[in-house]
Amino acid sequence: MSVSDLPTLNAVLNLVSASLLLIGYRYIKRGERRQHKKFMISALGSSALFLTSYLIYHYHVKSVPYPHYDWTRPLYFAVLIPHVVLAAVMVPFVIAIVWLAFREKFTSHRRLARWVWPVWMFVSVSGVTVYLMLYQL
Repeated sequence: MSVSDLPTLNAVLNLVSASLLLIGYRYIKRGERRQHKKFMISALGSSALFLTSYLIYHYHVKSVPYPHYDWTRPLYFAVLIPHVVLAAVMVPFVIAIVWLAFREKFTSHRRLARWVWPVWMFVSVSGVTVYLMLYQL
């Protein structure tokens, strides 16, 4: 695998994270805490792998400009800007919800997760969208 393969890997890891988050959400809605925990830890792991791969890629490649100057350009930035901002902002909140869960402070965990989970989902799905627009259009 070379550095040029990392954007595709990153998109796959984002898609995996989104899928795991969705499955984990469904398990907690059914009251299945053990299954929920397994899927959410897996989502955390795939997101951590994504972040590692993303940082390695951009260390080597730096910034990748959007190549199209058509109607997709404003759409791309409309997805990219909130994706980047929310991805950066959510990191400490994800750490907090994981910490609360492991400390078995489930009331606080649940209260915070109601805000963090949809943002995490948005970041994962919009990451795939950014990849598709930047590398596949």
